[in-house]
Amino acid sequence: MNIANFIYVDVPKSALVRWSEALAGVASTGLSFTDSLYEKERFEEILHIAAEMKAYLRGQPDPHGRYVDEIFEFWKSSVGRGIPGYVTPKTAVGAIVGNEHKELLLVQRADSGVWLYPTGWADVGYSPAEIVAKEVLEETGIVVKPKKLLSVVDGMQKGFTSVPMYSMIFYCEHVSGDLKAHPLECLDVGWFSEDSLPSPLAAFGSWVSMAFSAIDGEYSETYFDPPRDPLWASPTD
Repeated sequence: MNIANFIYVDVPKSALVRWSEALAGVASTGLSFTDSLYEKERFEEILHIAAEMKAYLRGQPDPHGRYVDEIFEFWKSSVGRGIPGYVTPKTAVGAIVGNEHKELLLVQRADSGVWLYPTGWADVGYSPAEIVAKEVLEETGIVVKPKKLLSVVDGMQKGFTSVPMYSMIFYCEHVSGDLKAHPLECLDVGWFSEDSLPSPLAAFGSWVSMAFSAIDGEYSETYFDPPRDPLWASPTD
């Protein structure tokens, strides 16, 4: 094949992040299952290539490979043995909560200052519905009853995280409680109508329209990312 026949395109940064994390996941999982020295060396080489990609995406000069080594060692240190070492996405669980005035419960995140629905990482020992009720209570002081799973999406495909993550969002019924922001995780908390949302507001996806549709009782089928074709394609292909 003549090299002149190749077409060069700009690859979205989100795709490169996903590819580096996918390579790291394959390599880390391989290291967790193999006892072959030869295979370990090959998987470590793949892990190092993935670390180089991730370091490059930081957009910072790395003349001595410090960022590469840092990322490589972090990934390598997390390798387990067998099934516990199988690399899978993390899980975050969020809550859309409405009150009797058809207002939406939002928190202002302490880490970014952005307003978003209550959300947090899934903890071991709890079901997803238990996690969502616990997160809302901890972050806002509000007691809720989970009613419906609204969506399950891949955060990396949606472009709102660089960490492999599945995001589950539940619609929850307001039961009781008084607003009280978590002192470490939240700067503020409040109820907001659709025409008076706070700023800055997390703007990824169509969660706002989904949220108020759920509050109005207009439930649709649970949303999930449709399979890509081919499965390894970039979402923007």
